[in-house]
Amino acid sequence: MPEPKAVVTAAVSAAVSAAAATAAPVDVLVVGGGINGAGIARDLAGRGLGVVLVEQDDLAAHTSSASTKLVHGGLRYLEYYEFSLVRKALAEREVLLRAAPHIMRPLRFVMPHDPSMRPVWMIRAGLFLYDHLARRELLPGSQTVRLAEHPAGAALKPEFRKGFVYSDAWVDDARLVVLNAVDAAGRGARVFTRTRCTRVRSEGGLWHVELEGQGGAPAAPGAAITPSTLSARALVNATGPWAAQFLRGPAGKVGARALRLVKGSHIVVPKVFSHDHAYIFQNADGRIIFAIPYEGDFTLIGTTDVEWPGEAAAVRIDDDEIAYLCEQVSRYLARPVRPRDVVWSYSGVRPLIDDESGNPAAATRDYRLELTREAGAPLLSVWGGKITTFRKLAEEAGDEVCRALAQGGPAWTEGAPLPGGDLSAWVAPSGRPDTDLEHFAQALARRAPQVGAATLARWARSYGSLVNLILASGNPANLGKPGELGAEVAPGLHEAELRYLQEHEWARSADDVLWRRSKLGLHFTAAERKAVSDWWARHASEAIRVAGPVSSDVMPSRKRRARR
Repeated sequence: MPEPKAVVTAAVSAAVSAAAATAAPVDVLVVGGGINGAGIARDLAGRGLGVVLVEQDDLAAHTSSASTKLVHGGLRYLEYYEFSLVRKALAEREVLLRAAPHIMRPLRFVMPHDPSMRPVWMIRAGLFLYDHLARRELLPGSQTVRLAEHPAGAALKPEFRKGFVYSDAWVDDARLVVLNAVDAAGRGARVFTRTRCTRVRSEGGLWHVELEGQGGAPAAPGAAITPSTLSARALVNATGPWAAQFLRGPAGKVGARALRLVKGSHIVVPKVFSHDHAYIFQNADGRIIFAIPYEGDFTLIGTTDVEWPGEAAAVRIDDDEIAYLCEQVSRYLARPVRPRDVVWSYSGVRPLIDDESGNPAAATRDYRLELTREAGAPLLSVWGGKITTFRKLAEEAGDEVCRALAQGGPAWTEGAPLPGGDLSAWVAPSGRPDTDLEHFAQALARRAPQVGAATLARWARSYGSLVNLILASGNPANLGKPGELGAEVAPGLHEAELRYLQEHEWARSADDVLWRRSKLGLHFTAAERKAVSDWWARHASEAIRVAGPVSSDVMPSRKRRARR
């Protein structure tokens, strides 16, 4: 496959209006900029298809940024005999750890044993299956521990004497979505955020689509939004909680499959333990709660499972959920967590397949792909799914679409790094993604000594080798030179990073930066968050510059990826 002349970034997509995308039919229109939509767009673009991705809000604005931030097999799913889903998810953990070591990391979980809950033999049997259902090279297996002798025991009540430790992984969920979109754009896809798909109709083997909004940029306050049109040979409905609503509304289909919408809420409190393990707590209602080290200074606690009858975009945590989460973790922790401790919370709606389970926690987290044809035009709808299995879902969706169109290359994403995940230009690969990232962070600190240590550590874990675009316009030789970063808008947040996010990652507001592409909003004061908002207010109307080619060590070419 030939080397691309340049990697197309968000700036290129934003510079092309939605109207310009209508000059000729595209191969595939993907509707929905969550993890499934971005993953499918990436997969199809890498197979050589012409792809347009549209998202009505920001990338990962809803469910895909409201997860528990885990790449996991789903230990509790074994109780519901979801062996196929668990096996698939366990296999994907290590695929994703290798693809994106900068936004993922291995994480050890401690389950204190409560004799009134599941018996020891059942837990050991479940952990044995968890260790052996799929091949495991990077993550250590499970073990039984005496909590009095383990670092995790100090934060627990003394009555918990025995525990079980096993492995999964942590992920920055919103950045995972954005990096899939960046890779899709780099392979030729056009990505339009703040663009709503208002109507679709099939005629003559094509989908004819009406869009509102402009690629990547919100309309000015009070300005009229001009509808645009686009034609596509295939349509992918990856709208998550809106999948059934999209079919009944813009697509005008009758009898669309029903989804079960379940609200999951999380709270963030000042950190309640100092070690690097996470906890999984069993509850009397049969559910489990995670308590996870988060952003250095905090602990993330979640999640709930509550039926949600309302509009997905309006989902919010309620007082009962906060009280429930605090009560459940306080059953285990020596220092109780109170509702007044909560410094931030978030909620999302999971679009689960309606399998008629009475308990929302028992509803399957697996996915289904449904391919139909309308007037000869293929329509692929995505039902359900979870972050851990997004790549596999996208690969299967890519296979379906390519068969329907009788074109496109083979599957390719297994073994292909996400943007920023190839660190080989910086460090010699060790075979351990977590070790490579440590070495990369050390190399970055040596190459950019003028930048603060905390900022460099955050950049290493957010951008990987994409940090070149922040520091030196893709030229590593200039890293750390005075003046490269511009003004420091808020502590550790410079203009160079804000402009990178604006030009390459579709950021269009302070919230896009503070709460999705980073979690700096947690660390900043109200005045510091306002400073970021003021910067966006001053620069939102500026023309977006089209970035030049990205160097090969930032985003590997197709030929380099193919050799992996």
